[in-house]
Amino acid sequence: SRLGVLVVRHLKRLQRVIVGYLEVCDGPEEEARLGILQTLRCTIEHAWPRMPCRLPELLQALLRMMWDVHTDQGPTPEPVKAALLQGATECLILLDRCSAGQVKILLEGVYSSCEESCVRDCLRKVQENT
Repeated sequence: SRLGVLVVRHLKRLQRVIVGYLEVCDGPEEEARLGILQTLRCTIEHAWPRMPCRLPELLQALLRMMWDVHTDQGPTPEPVKAALLQGATECLILLDRCSAGQVKILLEGVYSSCEESCVRDCLRKVQENT
């Protein structure tokens, strides 16, 4: 947040770091993933005009992380899983706002084919958010 809009100078490298952290589970407390979701949220807020072109990769990484969190059978407590899913949902909502509704359009097919209630609830929140 200190960089503000100047974060666009580092967006390409930062995106690789964000996607990398979203892909890897870092233990029961998931501190790194929670922190990177906060970083992504802040980045979207400050660099929103540059986010639509980054939408495909970020959307894929967020959806993959949501699925991984939902299917995780490890020692991660339920409140931590809920926080991760909530953070991912908030990022998807922000991405949808800065991409003029493209996320909702892309998620329609995913929502209709998803049978897992937890992930489906998150996607419904994105669809309902205006």
